[in-house]
Amino acid sequence: MNTSFWKAGHTPTLFSAFLYFDLSFMVWYVLGPMGVQIAADLGLTTQQRAFMVATPILSGAVLRLVLGMLADRTSPKTAGLFGQVVVIAALFIAWLHGIHSYEQALLLGLFLGMAGASFAVALPLASQWYPPQHQGKAMGIAGAGNSGTVLAALFAPVLATMFGWSNVFGLALIPLVLTLIIFATLAKNAPNRPAPKSFADYMKALGDRDSWWFMFFYSVTFGGFLGLASTLPGYFHDQYAFDPVKAGYYTAACVFAGSLLRPLGGALADRIGGIRSLLVMYTVAAICLFVVGFNLPSSTAALALFVVAMLSLGAGNGAVFQLVPQRFNKEIGVMTGLVGMAGGIGGFLLTAGLGAVKQATGDYQMGLWLFASLGALAWFGLYGVKRRWRTTWGSAAMTAARV
Repeated sequence: MNTSFWKAGHTPTLFSAFLYFDLSFMVWYVLGPMGVQIAADLGLTTQQRAFMVATPILSGAVLRLVLGMLADRTSPKTAGLFGQVVVIAALFIAWLHGIHSYEQALLLGLFLGMAGASFAVALPLASQWYPPQHQGKAMGIAGAGNSGTVLAALFAPVLATMFGWSNVFGLALIPLVLTLIIFATLAKNAPNRPAPKSFADYMKALGDRDSWWFMFFYSVTFGGFLGLASTLPGYFHDQYAFDPVKAGYYTAACVFAGSLLRPLGGALADRIGGIRSLLVMYTVAAICLFVVGFNLPSSTAALALFVVAMLSLGAGNGAVFQLVPQRFNKEIGVMTGLVGMAGGIGGFLLTAGLGAVKQATGDYQMGLWLFASLGALAWFGLYGVKRRWRTTWGSAAMTAARV
């Protein structure tokens, strides 16, 4: 990235958006790395464990639309402050009173969904400061908050072993409160924000077929990243008899790869075009997931394939959001909410689906193959719209960005 990028927008806001997104992702995902420990204490089945882990994902998907509308009607900063306070309050109550049943774990998951909804705030907050040729970088850096999943995967199982998993909720409050203070101090709304959107604007956006394509593409890239990140702690425990801490380390390697490549994927899409980037990413991810579905006897080989798949999905996340602002520049708030919601729903379906397949068949093979097939379907769908996009809104006459 050259110096023109850093001069083009507002760096303190970009940093604040990233930090808010990062810590929000950490707590949104925190039930995943501790899922094996929580399930053992509460006596949950494999399917119940998967649904408990998937509940924050589904809640976050729905709340992204709600928080996105709030950001439109008030401001991204106001919506971000509100979301952080809700999450902090929910974790404080869970830590103070404890989680003693499956139902209580699901209830906490519903409130943690507000952390996942941070996507609908952090990306518009950062994006609105930057011109089209830098959208991929700005959205990629803010979206690199996916790396919060790495923090949860690395530290949550260890802290749960040392202090008990209920106390992890209390420990998470420390960085969350610090982040709230930094966000309130440094983040600023862009001076030229789009006018607030009504519910009718969301319905109008849904009437555009390109909206559905972007929602589908993101449900595969981000849904795949989040669904695998949530499933892998249980996968390594079930498949290779890893203890929760070792499973967390293996998962952290995978999610770190996907998080690292999101900003690089956005920058790559700026350079060679989002469509070309995505076609490569879908190909690599589908091949890796298909191979790992053969129940490989080597955990190292499985880890390597998952890392490459997550690299591809993470880069794909950045590429999708290099394209979205080019197609829906005036509706970026609406589309961030809709596309983000679709990504969350994809993550929920993958997490819950892999758990259901494991419960029904005894392994994850069929679930992984089905997801690999979705990656192939996304490739064919993108290839099918490529020419139309590049000769209409993605043409050189319409945008300075490469599509």
